[in-house]
Amino acid sequence: MRAVRRFTVHPSLPESLSGLGALATNLRWTWHPPTRDLFASIDDDLFRSLKDPLRMLTTVDPARLEELADDADFLQRTRAATEDLQRYLTEPRWYQRRASAVDGDGSRLPAAVAYFSMEFGVTEALPNYSGGLGVLAADHLKAASDLGAPLIGVGPLYRAGYFRQALSLDGWQVEHYPVIDPSGLPLELLAEPSGEPVLVQVEMPGGRDLRAQIWMARVGRIPLLLLDTDVEANDEDLRRVTDRLYGGDADHRIRQEILAGIGGVRAVRRYCELTGHPQPEVFHTNEGHAGFLGLERAREILGGERLEFEEALSAVRAGTVFTTHTPVPAGIDRFPVDLVQHYFGEGRLLPGIEVRRVLALGAEDNPGMFNMAHMGLRLAQRANGVSALHGRVSRRMFARLWTGFDENEVPISSVTNGVHGPTWVAREMTALLGGNDEEWGHDGDSGTASAVSDEQLWDLRRDLRGKLVAEVRRRLRASWLQRGASALELGWTDSVFDPDVLTVGFARRVPTYKRLTLMLRDPERLRALLLDEQRPIQVVVAGKSHPADEGGKALIQQIVRFVDDPAVRHRIVFLPDYDMSMARYLYRGCDVWLNNPTRPLEACGTSGMKSALNGGLNLSIRDGWWDECYDGSNGWAIPTADGVTDPLRRDDLEAAALYELLGQQIAPLFYDRDAAGVPAGWLSMVWHTLRTLGPRVQASRMVREYVESYYRPAATMAAAAIGGDYAGARSLAGYRARLGMSWGRVRILDTELQTEVAEDHAAFVVGKEIRVRANVDLAGLDPADVHVQAVVGKVGDTDDLLHPVTVPMSHTGIGEFSTTLRLPHAGALGYTVRVLPRHDLLASPAELGKVILP
Repeated sequence: MRAVRRFTVHPSLPESLSGLGALATNLRWTWHPPTRDLFASIDDDLFRSLKDPLRMLTTVDPARLEELADDADFLQRTRAATEDLQRYLTEPRWYQRRASAVDGDGSRLPAAVAYFSMEFGVTEALPNYSGGLGVLAADHLKAASDLGAPLIGVGPLYRAGYFRQALSLDGWQVEHYPVIDPSGLPLELLAEPSGEPVLVQVEMPGGRDLRAQIWMARVGRIPLLLLDTDVEANDEDLRRVTDRLYGGDADHRIRQEILAGIGGVRAVRRYCELTGHPQPEVFHTNEGHAGFLGLERAREILGGERLEFEEALSAVRAGTVFTTHTPVPAGIDRFPVDLVQHYFGEGRLLPGIEVRRVLALGAEDNPGMFNMAHMGLRLAQRANGVSALHGRVSRRMFARLWTGFDENEVPISSVTNGVHGPTWVAREMTALLGGNDEEWGHDGDSGTASAVSDEQLWDLRRDLRGKLVAEVRRRLRASWLQRGASALELGWTDSVFDPDVLTVGFARRVPTYKRLTLMLRDPERLRALLLDEQRPIQVVVAGKSHPADEGGKALIQQIVRFVDDPAVRHRIVFLPDYDMSMARYLYRGCDVWLNNPTRPLEACGTSGMKSALNGGLNLSIRDGWWDECYDGSNGWAIPTADGVTDPLRRDDLEAAALYELLGQQIAPLFYDRDAAGVPAGWLSMVWHTLRTLGPRVQASRMVREYVESYYRPAATMAAAAIGGDYAGARSLAGYRARLGMSWGRVRILDTELQTEVAEDHAAFVVGKEIRVRANVDLAGLDPADVHVQAVVGKVGDTDDLLHPVTVPMSHTGIGEFSTTLRLPHAGALGYTVRVLPRHDLLASPAELGKVILP
């Protein structure tokens, strides 16, 4: 028999233990060891198996709880933990101190920021993520909590989450979607004062409505609102909108993204009304999935103020930040225009906004498709990639939206991702390096203690490697049993791996560009490295392929067939069902973290950061974060076969370089021991990594960058746009209208380069000051409406300006502009003059994508 409905019955805790409920439901326990220790002391074996305090309280023997209710020592520890949590939730932290410091400089920090993401990987106890994007989003919230930054997380809640992975006997990925009961997770249902669940409503075509209830997770100080459409008020097909992460067809997907963006804003509004939390001044979209939120905010303004659409759009853009994680156009969500018209064409979903306005925001070169990233960029005044290299790739990828500008002028900057140290660093490492249980490296200190000896660090690294070996054996045995093997034939799993052997980790999603099987390009060379009698290597591999990605599944099968070989299976394994729990063992126990994507297709990649914080060394293609952080002494860069267009030949060359590094540099350094058996050369690289990368890869550094360079200017600009009955927004919209009428007629009539002696070319000497003059027809615009600039740079055969230097020109008379500039380079130089828009509420002169050239 099968249940027609599942539900969770919560424990009835003795009054003296009521504090355990608050500790279990605030996910700070995921990065706070003392709280985990408290729950482990209730039943250590049960806690280790469940890894979830809330589930533990529903599972533990009630008699044990009654016993603890009379245990004075346990009650004292519980009180101390709850008091510590309350302190953490209420005391002023970095953000509050920073807010006091910026009050007098004309800028402002926002009272609240809404952070939208389609997934959040806070903990395996809340399986609402698939991979790096979700884990990054959760680390963003955790670091914001530690810093005191007032974020509100927003996204869908998936009833089946992402899939669980197993392997068939022949090594093919098998997916299983466990059914999730939200009432059994560390969530609480947001309720109206009447006690009824809060329902947000999103209008669907045909007169139907999609309703979603709101589950809230407490991530330290941060509320995380998760929208769930599995409610009785919905039609059956609408109940399935949040059934699973990244599942279904385009119609299912656009419903999810309409819910995330439009329903998400409505959920935030209602949450703030009910709790008194300040309404967000800044909205941050983590990738383009929730991009429709900008249209909902425009609808709010149009419904409450007498504004035109362009005026509302100016206010919306001022307070919006857009982060792209996609380095290739194929990774962007795109929908057929007809599908977008189907959902927005009736006018019920966004009253007052014509569908043509919606379609214009997502327009791209293909007129039949609607581009979510293009909409995200057009609805946000500030945009960024997630590493310095990815910022450059993004500027090139989206350059067509800013025609006439050089790629380096495209207004997409970068904030390199970071990882939440307290979540990922082994507590033994934190203790050894003199950190604390809250925020290892939180204030920019790497946390490394000079008094720690090489012997102590090496002993800890060996201990962490040993724990990984034990976990590998456990998981490998479980995997073979699941595949159909008999326990009687699995004795060999007890001797898989060796805690004294150089251990390499490779674990991530399995799209083609990450090249899971690059290590198999020359199987015999890999075998030789694994089985070397003097300097062996052992490799642990893990990763999931998207259920619809048959090519990715084939790569998994290829590597599983290799590792199943009895000759090598004690030195290389594939562990199925990669998740956060497994990841911690890998990041902490591996000596080398391998990453070999096809450059530059890795936007950032953060797994290597987590390994580095635990004393691992990176072996990676110079892509994503490693491109800017590799310094020659903190790991190894795999050479790239740049210019080779044949992908197979490129793989061969880069695989050969990988084998060479492993066999000729990495293994010899690892096994080169001093008289005490310690690899001093290896540990010097580990120490260097901890000291130099420790501060750089922290999520707290990342969030501080967002606060200072994105949230603060966005809040300041939004206040200027909204204040005085939207005076700024009206002014900017009016200015854009004037530009629309005049810009096409603006002309640079002539320019002149003047020296002290006319036509004396000997006067052109590096560092020499020269005067540039231009005559410009502004077509009725005021000189204050524009920037007129002189640009000088090197020129090649095509006269394109290279390494240009830009100098503003002053208005010197009717239609005349001039400036003095210093010649920056020797050799062949050229110059030009250009006209750009200027308004106080533009974040950059390139923002509108308008430029006039001679």
